Amino acid sequence: MNFALYRELLAVRPIRRLLLVGMVARIPHSAAGVLLTLHIVLTLGEGYAAAGAAAAVMTIGIALGAPWRGRRVDTAGLRRALIPSVISETVIWSIVPHVSYQWLLPLVFVGGLLTLPIFSVVRQSLGVLADGDQRRTAFALDAITTEMVFMIGPAAGAVVATSGYTTAGLTVVGVSTSLAGLFLIWFNPPTRSPEQSVECAADQRHAAEVAVVSSAPAHVQEAAAELVPAGATATPGLRSKVARNFAWFTATVAALFAVAAGAGMVLSGTDVGIVAALETGGRQSEIGIVFLFWCAASVVGGLVYGAMHRPVAPIVLLLGMAALTIPMGFAHDTWTLALFSILPGLLCAPVLSSASEKVADLVSEERRGEAMGWYGSALTAGVALGAPLAGIFIDGMGPSGGFVSVGVAGVLLCLVGLVLQLRRRRVAA
Repeated sequence: MNFALYRELLAVRPIRRLLLVGMVARIPHSAAGVLLTLHIVLTLGEGYAAAGAAAAVMTIGIALGAPWRGRRVDTAGLRRALIPSVISETVIWSIVPHVSYQWLLPLVFVGGLLTLPIFSVVRQSLGVLADGDQRRTAFALDAITTEMVFMIGPAAGAVVATSGYTTAGLTVVGVSTSLAGLFLIWFNPPTRSPEQSVECAADQRHAAEVAVVSSAPAHVQEAAAELVPAGATATPGLRSKVARNFAWFTATVAALFAVAAGAGMVLSGTDVGIVAALETGGRQSEIGIVFLFWCAASVVGGLVYGAMHRPVAPIVLLLGMAALTIPMGFAHDTWTLALFSILPGLLCAPVLSSASEKVADLVSEERRGEAMGWYGSALTAGVALGAPLAGIFIDGMGPSGGFVSVGVAGVLLCLVGLVLQLRRRRVAA
């Protein structure tokens, strides 16, 4: 291990500034979920089922919007791609607190669709600014700052909501996120290396020339067609265009997305299991103790992983995290649960940073924004799956069912993935 990598990394001003801006920009939306839930329950007088439905609608919007927003960063550049998010964040989250539940649902869906793509932008830019061991350290630091965000944001949102300021809180979420987007536009962190930017400009000029020719009169197009070599086609078919657009989506990348979904499932299921375990025993006030141990362990694990010289396969890290989540179901008091959360917590940040690092290594820069968007969608889909899966088993088995269900599901997912990897290697050999 080489912890000096952190000092070397943070000495690079663009990386230091990007990590700081990314951390600050994530705090508002990390508080938005709690604020939205308590606004629906406390201010609108709806039940928790209605609040859960709204959260699901927003999650679907985020999952659908992330790849599209990432692709816009790839094609239009960061500044132009962020303009819709900067406008929509303030407008939508200023309206949401003042409408009925029926109007709130479509608004939060559009809000999720156009949310500021801070997660994918930070990861994409880190992939350009850092490489080699430094890239592993950078993604580990990003995972660590994300853990710190989720220590601060939801707690702050709960304090604001229980104080009766859900309307003001949701408005502040939108305005502060827009300000973070404006700062990103001003800062404009690189999403491509200089040589890739030159190639992109050449591609855009070529696309413009093709557009001019395609709109020219027929005799001009005939003359242009004579310049095309025999056997070549001037305009590729739709099928070949689609295949070219998704050439980056290999089996290995698909496996990384599956790992991201599995990690989201285990984390959200554990989250629900912790709340259920302490609420059932009448120890709601001690939830923060368990979350502190869990998140602090993730920070420590991320620091250790970022200092390592050799990467660890994301699927192996997820297998360990999922297997170590199962014993949490056998805890009988707050402190035992907190101690049991340390081991799976240690692997949380390494799983996410390792998977992000591999996506950055495997996908070329011109499609990396889109790939990071799909990675975020996979993680979000896993989060959306894990909570109801844990909830079903909690209702049927008690709080322990939440930990056991997502832990076993994660282990099975990893075992299937490892078997498929082994089979593919044998076929290749």
